[in-house]
Amino acid sequence: MSDHYVKVKVQLEQMKSFGEDAEKERVDTEEQVPVSSPRAAVSPDPSSINTAGRDASRHRGKSRSKLRKDDNSSCVKHISEMSLRGSVVPAHVGKNLKRLGHDRTLHIKGTGEVLQSKSETNGNYATIHPSKSIQEARHEDGFKLGKKRRPVTVDTAKAKTSLEALKLSIKQLNWKEFPLGRRAACDIYWHGVSFHDNENIVSGQVNKFPGMIEMLRKINMSRAVRTMQELFPEEYDFYPRSWILPEEYQQFSTQIRMVKENDATVNPTFIVKPDGGSQGDGIYLIRNPSDLKLMAGSQAKQAVVQEYINKPLLIDKLKFDIRLYVLIKSMEPLEIYIAKEGLTRFCTEPYQEPSQKNLSHVFMHLTNYSLNVHSGNFVHSDSHSTGSKRTLSSVLYRLAAKGVDIKKVWSDIIALVIKTVIAVVPELKVYYQADIPPGKPGPTCFQILGFDILLMKNLKPVLLEVNSNPSMRIEHEQEVAPGVFEYVPSPVDKEVKVGVIRDTLRLMDPGHKKPSTSQPRPEHGEEIPMEAETQERSPDEGALPSLCLKQVYPKYTKQFSHLRLVERIATLFIRFLGVKGNMRLGPTAFRTFIRSCKLSNSTFTMASVDILYIDITRRWSGAAPDSREAGMGLQAFVEAFFYLAGRRFKSLAMREQVATLLELCEAQLDSQSGTEDRRSVSCSRALPRANRTQTLGLANPQLQSPAPLRRAASQDYRLHQRLKPRTLRANVEN
Repeated sequence: MSDHYVKVKVQLEQMKSFGEDAEKERVDTEEQVPVSSPRAAVSPDPSSINTAGRDASRHRGKSRSKLRKDDNSSCVKHISEMSLRGSVVPAHVGKNLKRLGHDRTLHIKGTGEVLQSKSETNGNYATIHPSKSIQEARHEDGFKLGKKRRPVTVDTAKAKTSLEALKLSIKQLNWKEFPLGRRAACDIYWHGVSFHDNENIVSGQVNKFPGMIEMLRKINMSRAVRTMQELFPEEYDFYPRSWILPEEYQQFSTQIRMVKENDATVNPTFIVKPDGGSQGDGIYLIRNPSDLKLMAGSQAKQAVVQEYINKPLLIDKLKFDIRLYVLIKSMEPLEIYIAKEGLTRFCTEPYQEPSQKNLSHVFMHLTNYSLNVHSGNFVHSDSHSTGSKRTLSSVLYRLAAKGVDIKKVWSDIIALVIKTVIAVVPELKVYYQADIPPGKPGPTCFQILGFDILLMKNLKPVLLEVNSNPSMRIEHEQEVAPGVFEYVPSPVDKEVKVGVIRDTLRLMDPGHKKPSTSQPRPEHGEEIPMEAETQERSPDEGALPSLCLKQVYPKYTKQFSHLRLVERIATLFIRFLGVKGNMRLGPTAFRTFIRSCKLSNSTFTMASVDILYIDITRRWSGAAPDSREAGMGLQAFVEAFFYLAGRRFKSLAMREQVATLLELCEAQLDSQSGTEDRRSVSCSRALPRANRTQTLGLANPQLQSPAPLRRAASQDYRLHQRLKPRTLRANVEN
């Protein structure tokens, strides 16, 4: 027996003596750390030992002696036997054992402990690392297994009507629900209506974005899409032509009168939607502007009037629409997911093109579930392919059987969704920074939206509206006896909505890290393919189905990134807002923007800048009389930016005007920031340490005179300096 073998044997005997102490320490540690699920038992037979690097010895030099190999194998055998008996190797003893002939991962039954041995070329010692988690040890060996961790916590106290579907989802995920709230912070907060349902959240994730309700009201939505239609008319032709009431009533009346004068046979139909309406409340059809109901009591009624789509696709002679669920996972960077399964809601009367006689037949023209459910013809069905509410897949399969290219239909729907989200994101960012400014503790946000889409007879999708709070109820009210109503389960709703909520939670799991994979993306103008989605699962998700949510952005970013011009304008707007929580630009901040971007000249003086600010701000304050803040909002700033672009680059098309002015402004701001940073650095190096903090802002010789000194001390200058790092980051991301 060699001296080396005797030495290692003595060390192994010492390791056994430390086993009980190490086991005691491990138990004490486990009592302090919550575990999400019982530890998986591993059979102690040798076949259960995961061994990595078995072939490593093949690549070693042949000069190693047979005795050395026998010694190594004997040591490994002793370690394996000891580990399988339940002994634990202390860390301080493991330091003395280094570099055995094989890499081994030893998993001890019932403990979750992993002993990791690492091979080295000399073969003299073995280094064994105790108390490693399964994920850490097996990741080193090439195994992708999730480590045991505490369950994700979800606060459902504010969930309201989505509570039942949310409970089922949490149960399927084996997460922990807090139905009455929790004093300690939760990982996820599920609100039923608004981001502000709970005002005291400083961490975690909330399923609502601040400002989403306001942004998706009919008027704001129409304005956002209209702005995009000015820049990209061909890209945004999926939204019906709209007018905002009462401010555009005169314009609407004039245009309709001119259409009828040019062609007496044309008599278009329009649908009127109240600005804050939901569930079909207050919607009606008209054919003459005089039929508009402009007053609600003593106040003018805010509403949107749109062209009515009079040639919809019909199934069983019935008009229907699609309710598609869309997840905005984050805004920075923008991540969009679309549910592969949705709902189709059918009217309950056979469709006829609108006429003066049938304009009031809501069960024929309006697809809203909340309206048609009260019809005597409404059919509740347990089947996914029959009844007045069906799954989207059943309708697509039926269309495919008739020869419809459903891949093209689905591709067009995905494009519609991405373009719509791009249209509303700029103002959402303004709301977001007002509620959660940079540097302020707060949660991150995500949200499920409900897109209502109508397919025309030519299979072109048309956007009807976007709901910030789509119904996630999985039961419906039914009359079980004369005059007796109760909620009964709805298999179709449960199938679709539980999957959407469950997989949204899976994507927002704070412990879930999806590996970034580079994949080819279609170029601009290509059709978006329909391919199977692959998603890596953690061990806890082994029994769950594959994700029903398909990522569409940034997956198709190359095809749609050119549409994000208004978002870049919003970045400029946020940079010059100044005060945290503010959402409107004051006259001084607007002048600072003009000066910083060097947009004034002899023909466009600062006096002209003030006049432009006053005119646009006054017009927009009249358009939004309920606004409590004075100043220039984002939509007014966008109008001013368009005006400045058109004035400066008259020979270009509007899209090129805006893009060129954006590049000019961004270049000016970047160069100024870079110059100021270099001056600050050189100044701080040259000055004595005691004087650096006092004179750091006066590196520019021009600031030595009294007037520049006052400007440097002014609020605008300080705000500009403070906002500079955030702007640099935004410019890089865009």
